Amino acid sequence: MQKITRDLLVEKAVSLLENGTVDMVLGWKKGEFDYDITPAVFANADSLKDFVFDDFCGANFSKYLIANTKKTASKVLVFLKPCDTYSFNQLLTEHRFDREKVYAVGIPCDGMVDIHKIRAISGEGIAKIECGEKITVSTIYDETVNIEKADVLAERCVTCKSKKHVAYDELLGEDGEVLESARFDEVEKLESMTADERFEFWQGELSRCIRCNACRDVCPACTCEKCVFDNPASPVENKAAANSFEEKMFHIIRAFHVAGRCTDCGECSRVCPQHIPLHLLNRKFIKDIDNFYGEYQAGEEVGSRAPLVNYTTEDLEPGEAVEGR
Repeated sequence: MQKITRDLLVEKAVSLLENGTVDMVLGWKKGEFDYDITPAVFANADSLKDFVFDDFCGANFSKYLIANTKKTASKVLVFLKPCDTYSFNQLLTEHRFDREKVYAVGIPCDGMVDIHKIRAISGEGIAKIECGEKITVSTIYDETVNIEKADVLAERCVTCKSKKHVAYDELLGEDGEVLESARFDEVEKLESMTADERFEFWQGELSRCIRCNACRDVCPACTCEKCVFDNPASPVENKAAANSFEEKMFHIIRAFHVAGRCTDCGECSRVCPQHIPLHLLNRKFIKDIDNFYGEYQAGEEVGSRAPLVNYTTEDLEPGEAVEGR
């Protein structure tokens, strides 16, 4: 696999800006810390001096295309990792952005790292992090810790479903393949629990939710212009949970909302400040849809109809019980 570097991406961006193919670039810039990488829009070649690319550039850019192609004639360059392209296709299927206003460049990915896993090894007091063959952490205590990247990969990268791009205008490097991943293993562990054990598990996880809405805001499948949870006429707008039911209701409703449309990009869990494994809710739906209706991957191709909105005579009938479900 070709190593994709910051300089290679900047060179490509500058070339496309200068020849008029695009008018702006959706990329990454450094935040307050080395691991605090955030999406940014670069309007010209000079601004690309702040462009960064390393093992912390995990953000799925697909959703950002909605705002950056709306009510503008500008064409945006977006760099898409393989997992991002599934969300890209799903959003196109739902007519959420103008394809003619996007120039998509696919980039290979060998996985992004998780700062929380790094902290578990290096300890607190991180002063600097350098990404390379190994992750090198320098602390405020004059300590240097070298960490194998494989030991701190983000969960979604450990169980990556695909190294294959399903959408792009141009591809840098070689494309990969769809993988036989173990992404449903954790779901099966939950399924093997008793109902009371599962309830206790999710009660413990969801009780930490602070309703910051980060999961909803970052999710490529959550694109409603007005969310019911932001409706001032509802009794749930921007309020603390009054009881354990309200505590869980937001995430249960959101999981049902994205069922059949979630591409399993893992953004919800990545941005959760409380480290709630929200992706497991979505994976349970994905696994059940595969079992009940046949294997289906949201975003695999533009225009595909999810089983939940595509009636066939072989559909599971209401009330049909499936053992263990």
